[in-house]
Amino acid sequence: MKAPPPDHIMKLASAVEAAGGRAYLVGGAVRDRLLNIECKDFDLEVYGLEVDSLETLLLEFGKVHLIGKQFAVLLLVFDDGNQIEVALPRRESKTGPGHKGFAVKSDPHMAKEDAVLRRDFTVNALMQDVLTGEVFDFHDGEGDLERKVLRHVSPAFIEDPLRVLRAARFVARFDFSIAEETVELCQSIDISELPRERIEGEFRLMLEKCDYPGKGLLALEQTGALQHFPELACLRDVPQDPEWHPEGDVLIHTALCLDAAVLRRNDMDDVWVEMLGVLCHDLGKATHTVFERNRWRCPAHDVGGIKPTKALLERMNGQSYVVPLVCDLVREHLRPGQLYLERDKVSDAAIRRLSTRVNIPAQCRVSFADFAGRLKPFELPWPPEVWLLERATSLGVKEEAPKNFLRGQDLMKQGIEPGPGMGKILDAVYELQLEGELTSREQALDWLWKHY
Repeated sequence: MKAPPPDHIMKLASAVEAAGGRAYLVGGAVRDRLLNIECKDFDLEVYGLEVDSLETLLLEFGKVHLIGKQFAVLLLVFDDGNQIEVALPRRESKTGPGHKGFAVKSDPHMAKEDAVLRRDFTVNALMQDVLTGEVFDFHDGEGDLERKVLRHVSPAFIEDPLRVLRAARFVARFDFSIAEETVELCQSIDISELPRERIEGEFRLMLEKCDYPGKGLLALEQTGALQHFPELACLRDVPQDPEWHPEGDVLIHTALCLDAAVLRRNDMDDVWVEMLGVLCHDLGKATHTVFERNRWRCPAHDVGGIKPTKALLERMNGQSYVVPLVCDLVREHLRPGQLYLERDKVSDAAIRRLSTRVNIPAQCRVSFADFAGRLKPFELPWPPEVWLLERATSLGVKEEAPKNFLRGQDLMKQGIEPGPGMGKILDAVYELQLEGELTSREQALDWLWKHY
C-alpha cells in the first residue's frame, strides 16, 4: 500500500483538513489496498465537520448527490467524472426487521473505535488517514487478512441479515474462510425477511464478479443460508456414479462447475444467464436420481430440472427475460456431449433444431462447466465444443436459429388469409427448411406455389 490515494482524493482530504476536519479511507478501499488489489471505489469518512459544512465543502469539487443526508452519506461526482461516497461517522440502532430497519444518527465527533463497531467484518473495519497513510486497526483486521479469515466485528452483526450473504460473497471473492464463531452467529440469523432484489444482488456479484463462486455456494451451506434455497440445499448427499463423478455429491459437483465456469466468463454474452445455467443445470438430479443396474443414474434430470430452476429463480427475483433462457440451458446441458459421442451420425437437421432451442455457444460454455466440474482433469479447448461450433458455423446457425424463408405476406399474395391455417403452412415450410429440403427463399416460394 505504498502508493498514495489518487490526486483528487488527496486534494479533498487537504481541503477537509483546512476546514478543521479529518478524512479517512474506510472499508473495502483499505482492505483491497492492503491486499495489493487495484482499488476503484474509494469511500471516505470525515470527522470533525457537521454535515452542512461538509456538503458546502464538497460542492467546491463537483456535484453532490444526497444518498442520505439525514444520516450524512453524500455522493461526490468530481468534475473529471470520478466519484466517491463521503460520509460522517454514525451510530445505528435496530428499530425493525430487515436490512433497512435501522435508526441512524450521524456524529462527526465520535471516536473512531466506536464508529467501526457498525462494520460487518474485521477486514472491513480498517481505516486509513488519507494524508499520513496511517492505518487504524481496532479489531485485528490486518491479522485476519493475513490469516484469510472473515470474522464479525461485534454482536451487532446479527442486526443485518444481508451480512450472511455478504459473508458467502467475500468467501467467493477472496477464497477466505469464515471464523467458527461467525459461522455460529450466521446460523442464528433469519434471512427470509430479505427482499428478493437484495438476494439477487448478492448472487449477481458472486456469480458475475468473484473468482471462487463455488466456494461461495458452499459457504452459503456452512452459514445455514442455503436452507432458504431448498432447490440447492437438497443437492447435498444426492449420490453420483463415482466413475463419472469422483468428486462426490451433486452439491460439490455444482460448486466445482461454478469455479470452472469462471474460466469461460470473459467469453459469455450474458454472464448472469450463463452462470445461472451452471448453477441450476443439475437441480433435476435431486428428484431423478435412482440406483439401478448396480449404479447411480439420473434419467431425464435435464428436463426434470426445469421446475426447480423456475422455483429457485423466483426466489432471486425471477426477471422475466432470465427464466426461459436459463431453463433452455438447463434442458439442453447434456446435448453437446451427447451429439459429440454420435458425431458421425448427427445430421445437419439436428444441429439446426438445437439452434432453435438454445444459443449454441452459450450452451457449449455451460456444458463445458458441467464436464469440468469434477476431480478428473479437463482440456481446453473442449473437443465437443470445438466440433459443435464448427458444425453450427458451417450451417450458419452458430449465433442464431435460421429465419423462416417465408413470411405471412408471402402467403397473403397467394390468397391465403391470416389465421391458424397460415401458421401451419409457415411451420411446415420451416420444418422442411430445418431438414435441409428447402435451402433458399426461392425454393420455399416455389414449394408454396406448387402446393397452394
